Amino acid sequence: MQSEELLQLMIEACDDKRAEDIMKFNVTETSSVTDYYIICHGTSDRQVQAIADEIKEVAKDYGIEPVVEGYREAKWILCDVDNVVIHVFHKPERDYYNLERLFQNGEHVEV
Repeated sequence: MQSEELLQLMIEACDDKRAEDIMKFNVTETSSVTDYYIICHGTSDRQVQAIADEIKEVAKDYGIEPVVEGYREAKWILCDVDNVVIHVFHKPERDYYNLERLFQNGEHVEV
């Protein structure tokens, strides 16, 4: 599967669980770790976990076993899905860490 296709599937997975302020960053030219980052947030621990659950489910449907960190705490869940890394935050943590500033050199597209 192409990175762009996987990116779109992951964006749709986030959107299906009503993630807010979904942003994608194309870092193919600046990162050797991944091609894309997605940053989004939920408004409760339960919603943050539901977003991560949907990401895992969609990835598994396509034969990809994602690596997930931070699920139990549900404040900042990182989902590594092949060439797409998704950061699912609880709103206060997203505001505090402001990861968007780290990817200023990448192509930023609001979804």
